[in-house]
Amino acid sequence: MAVVVQKFGGTSVADPDRMRTVADHVARCRRRGDQVVLVISAMGKETDDLLRMAEQVSNNRPGREMDMLITAGERKACALMCMALADADVPARSFTGSQAGFLTDTNHRNAKILEITPDRVIEALAEGIVPVVAGSQGVSTDRDVTFLGRGGSDTTAVALAHTLNADLCELYTDVSGVFSTDPRVVSAATKMQSITFDELLEMTATGCPKPAMRSVEVAHNYQVPLHIRSAFTWEPGTLVVQEEPGMEQPIIRAVTHDLSESKITVSDVEDRPGVSARLFRHLADGGINVDMIVQNVSDQGCTDISFTVPTEDLSAATEIMGGPELADLGFKGISTDEAVGRVSIIGAGMKSNPGVAATMFETLADNGINIGMISTSAIRVSCVIEADRAEEAVAALHTAFGLDSH
Repeated sequence: MAVVVQKFGGTSVADPDRMRTVADHVARCRRRGDQVVLVISAMGKETDDLLRMAEQVSNNRPGREMDMLITAGERKACALMCMALADADVPARSFTGSQAGFLTDTNHRNAKILEITPDRVIEALAEGIVPVVAGSQGVSTDRDVTFLGRGGSDTTAVALAHTLNADLCELYTDVSGVFSTDPRVVSAATKMQSITFDELLEMTATGCPKPAMRSVEVAHNYQVPLHIRSAFTWEPGTLVVQEEPGMEQPIIRAVTHDLSESKITVSDVEDRPGVSARLFRHLADGGINVDMIVQNVSDQGCTDISFTVPTEDLSAATEIMGGPELADLGFKGISTDEAVGRVSIIGAGMKSNPGVAATMFETLADNGINIGMISTSAIRVSCVIEADRAEEAVAALHTAFGLDSH
């Protein structure tokens, strides 16, 4: 008898009909002999609706109260799902994040899981009951309700699967698996039958929206078997696996793009030890996540530093850099550019195949697309380009590396 954790995203439980469909699916899994644990997101766009309502009510939105508000969506969905399961003759019991044993830190709006003690979930399974756990939430060490952030239900499911030593964690969404690129941009995108954790991590870090990157990190660290699949077609999706030594792999598996970041350039920074350390330490202390960084060659003792940050953090980042704490660094200017995009190629096979970066740069050049910044890892090459050329770049690279479906 397998223990399977199944997570259903907002579109999968968006309305009563969808909930009844999921309940029928759970009933089929139980008849097959599986023990099922459900993790449920808020219905449809309810989280967005709650955020919009909060903005209409108040300009001063304390983190504690925001977490109390946002997590209500998942609790509502869990209770309704248990009712749908009851109609399908499946005994079920709903649990909030705290009831399911999720202990988190005190960082509201983006809490991190510290520990899971799923005693009540285990007891329900032993009684033949399907536990239905509210995703993306827990209780902090200060005993407050906390929200794990966007995509947190994926993380809830993977972390719970690890703690329960589940045989499989299935992440159900509105797409049928992981594709070689965004099918809305390139119609010839292909669905992958399997992908390595490292490749999927790079994809989610560079623009692939599903699953959430944090959930892939947890699955990778604890070797939780993942299956990304559709709750609308129920067809086999994409298995996420450990890389097998010696396994022949395609050089490039995927092309991703991300339009959610902006570039900041700090000009005429004094080129001496400790300047970059102070600059990026203050940004980190301000909760700014810096991604790509490029420092130019020093000229007459000064240099320029360019880096990317999430566009939603751009104002906060420039405010920190213009603050009194960094005034003594003496840089002469701060410029920003929101009209940038990042395009990336990903594949574990590039580690043993030279010329991949050259092919990428040549393809972009052949299409008249200028490169502003470059970043690499063992299995990824990323370029910052003009935002309005990003989709064109994705299509050209997808073809250049032989990823188009035939």
